[in-house]
Amino acid sequence: MSLKYAIIGCGRISPNHIAAALENGLEITALCDIVIENMDDKIVKFELSEETKKYTDYKTMLKEVKPDLVAICTESGLHGNIALDCIEEGCNLIIEKPITLSIEEADKIIEKAKQKNVKVCACHQNRFNKSVQKIREAVDKNRFGKLFYGTAHIRWNRGYEYYSRAKWRGTWEQDGGALMNQCIHNIDLLRWMMGDEITEVVGMTDNLSHDYIEAEDLGIALVRFANGSYGIIEGTTDIYPQNLEETLYIFGEKGTVKAGGQSVNLIEEWQFADLLDDPNEVKAKYHENPPNVYGFGHVPLYADVMDAIKNDRQPYVTAEDGKRALELVLAIYKSAAEGKSVKLPLEKCSTMDFKGRFDK
Repeated sequence: MSLKYAIIGCGRISPNHIAAALENGLEITALCDIVIENMDDKIVKFELSEETKKYTDYKTMLKEVKPDLVAICTESGLHGNIALDCIEEGCNLIIEKPITLSIEEADKIIEKAKQKNVKVCACHQNRFNKSVQKIREAVDKNRFGKLFYGTAHIRWNRGYEYYSRAKWRGTWEQDGGALMNQCIHNIDLLRWMMGDEITEVVGMTDNLSHDYIEAEDLGIALVRFANGSYGIIEGTTDIYPQNLEETLYIFGEKGTVKAGGQSVNLIEEWQFADLLDDPNEVKAKYHENPPNVYGFGHVPLYADVMDAIKNDRQPYVTAEDGKRALELVLAIYKSAAEGKSVKLPLEKCSTMDFKGRFDK
C-alpha cells in the first residue's frame, strides 16, 4: 500500500520525520512551511524528488495534494487548528508533541477523528525506545508487583540562543515552558508506566534564569495515581552548562528499574525478585546511543502508524495518549498558579490560562 505523505512545518524537528518517512517507504508528495528556504533546505538535504511540491498555505496543499498521512511539526500553538483542518479533509495524522496546548482542542481532535475514521498519533516516539519497551513489558507482566512510585527527571539546558532562533518558544500562546516543550516525553512515559489514571497533582513552577521567555524554566510536581502509586516530576532547562540527563525510575514491591541516557535510551538499573533475566545482559541488550535527544523512535512510530492505517486499528500512541500527557502538564501549571492540589480529570484548561504568570 503506497501512502501519500506531506509535512507541515519544516523546522528543527522535521528532519527526524522526513527521515522516518523515507525509511518506511512513504511517498513524500509535499512540504509546507511559511519560510520557503526551510523547504528548499530539506529537499536538498534528503535529495527529494523534483516533483515534491512546496506550499506556504497548508489548506491549499490539502486540497491539491490530498495526502493520506500528514505530519504536523509547526509551533505547538498551531497544532490544534491544523489538525482539525487535516481531519476534515480525511487525512491521517502524526502530531508532534504536545498534541495541542488546550484540553478542549485535544477533545475536538479525538472526537473529529472518530467521526471521520482517521488515525491520529501523538508523536511520543520515546515509547518505542528498546529500553522503554523492555520496561513496559515488565509492567504488563506485573513483574514489579505492587507499584510504589516512579520518578521522571529532565535536567537539561536551554539558553538565549535556543529561544532567540524561534520567537514562539517559551510563549504561553504557542509553546509553554520547560515542562510542556522539553519534558513532556518523559512525563508521558511516567504516566503510562504508572497506570495512566491520576487522581491528584501538586505542582510548583518558576522562571529562575530565563527572563526573556514568558513561561517556566523549572517545574516540580507530586502525582497521586488511581492505583495507589505516586509520581515525582522534576523538569528544568536551567542545568549548567549543558544537558545532563533524562531519567525514569520505577520502584515496585518486587522490582527496581532506572532508564537514563540522552532520551531514556539506556537501562541503568534492572533488579527483579523473579530473577527471570540477567541484569547485565538486559543492560547490554537494551542499550541505544542516539546522536541527539530525539532518539531513534520516529522510524518505528511511523511504521506503526502506517500499519494502523492499513489494518484499520488505533496507533500504538493515540491522540488520547497525547491528551493525557498534555493534561498532566496543564494540571501542574494549574496547581502551581493556584497554590493548591488539582484533581483530575481536567475538563477545561489551556496554557493561555497562565499568561502573565511570571511577568516581572
